Amino acid sequence: MNVSGNKFSQESKERERCEELAKSSSFYRKVYSEIEEIGWEPLRRLGGDLSFFSFHILDKKRRAHILEIQLDRDYPQSPPSVSADVPYMFTLEWSTSSGLKDVMYQFQKHLDNLQEFWSVLDDIDKSLCVVDTKQPSRASPVRRIHAGNDCIVIVHINFDDPNSLPECRFIGPVHMNNLYMIWRRNNKKWSKEKSFPENLECILGMELPKPMNLQAEDDHQQIECGICYAQFLPTDEELGARSGTRTDYTCENISCNKSFHSLCLTDWLRSITTRQSFDVLFGNCPYCSDPVAVKINNK
Repeated sequence: MNVSGNKFSQESKERERCEELAKSSSFYRKVYSEIEEIGWEPLRRLGGDLSFFSFHILDKKRRAHILEIQLDRDYPQSPPSVSADVPYMFTLEWSTSSGLKDVMYQFQKHLDNLQEFWSVLDDIDKSLCVVDTKQPSRASPVRRIHAGNDCIVIVHINFDDPNSLPECRFIGPVHMNNLYMIWRRNNKKWSKEKSFPENLECILGMELPKPMNLQAEDDHQQIECGICYAQFLPTDEELGARSGTRTDYTCENISCNKSFHSLCLTDWLRSITTRQSFDVLFGNCPYCSDPVAVKINNK
């Protein structure tokens, strides 16, 4: 499976197509030069007339985002239209001297402002049993949480103040009313210093169901490495502290969720075209091709 080779081939074809179009008009030349300035690696889709494209962008927590950009024929006199899977879009600051690099920069700043919001949602998804959690939308501030006994707690996270007391509704059998009354009585105990799961359990006075993957961990059901297909690394003095350890890295793409030994993933990334920054290797998941980053452990 040559993921890197296929990706490089696709980038080359897109670049060649852009080069041909760039010869025909000033619009194409400008768009081509601006994509060149950004770089071809993050480009994911490209319309036949260069008026539409999308870029793959990582935020500070290495969450993957797709920014879609639509251009009018009088670009840059008219600003581009932008869309992404975020709870709200930023107001694009634009002048005729602006370009695609400015759009990328402003979008990155917008992602920075939403980091705490997504961190709260990620904490909910990882710690609590969420209904329909498969590939949740980054735009949605809502989570439906199992509370046991067929009760569902629907929470709405404030993206401007994600650690504040959320809007909360309860659905389910009649005894769900008891939970609602407990919530009304205790919600003043909500503390921004605590995590969301800790706050919710404290206010409701109960331990909430955990997601299935955490329950499996508790049952000691080990996960095989997606590269060596073993649950544990060999017991070998040369491996030092990693000798006999289980998988310790999981792809962040929820629909993939493949697990690896970080040692196996490091060796695999080094065997293909990849990037290294200080002691971190950057590349793509061998299964879904989403970005991965693994710290090199030389001990």
